[in-house]
Amino acid sequence: MGLSAGVFYIFACAVMPALARSDDRTYVEVMRNINTVIQNPVFLLGFMGALLLTALSAWQLRRTPCGRWVRAALLAYALVFLVTMAFNIPLNNALAAPGTPSALRERFEGPWVAWNAVRAVGSALALGLLTRTLLLYGRFGRAARSGTVGTCPSCSG
Repeated sequence: MGLSAGVFYIFACAVMPALARSDDRTYVEVMRNINTVIQNPVFLLGFMGALLLTALSAWQLRRTPCGRWVRAALLAYALVFLVTMAFNIPLNNALAAPGTPSALRERFEGPWVAWNAVRAVGSALALGLLTRTLLLYGRFGRAARSGTVGTCPSCSG
């Protein structure tokens, strides 16, 4: 989850602002190149793995007091995943179509940057929720190992 959040964050804070300073031809060429090279097993493992591993964690912790935090993280990242599929990828595909660089950029840049910001916030939220789960579950797990199992008051707060 941290890797995915980092990718969306760095695009929002550095890549897209840097490209915004470029002329239309350079902008379109670089984004097309990024869209091509990012489709690789290493990136897909992190992008898809965050969703799958969070879903697996939600299933495994479904009966624990801290399970709701993982389910919230899963929901947040599922929305990130849906935004990517519904908005960013179609915009990437449209950018690959023939056209003048200025027209392609005009249709692409604003919406793509906005939806990427949604992805950055959503994945950072999911990461924060998973971090909270780890901290709270760690406390609960220590109580279980020490024989003082009961409720997990910190998980309900």
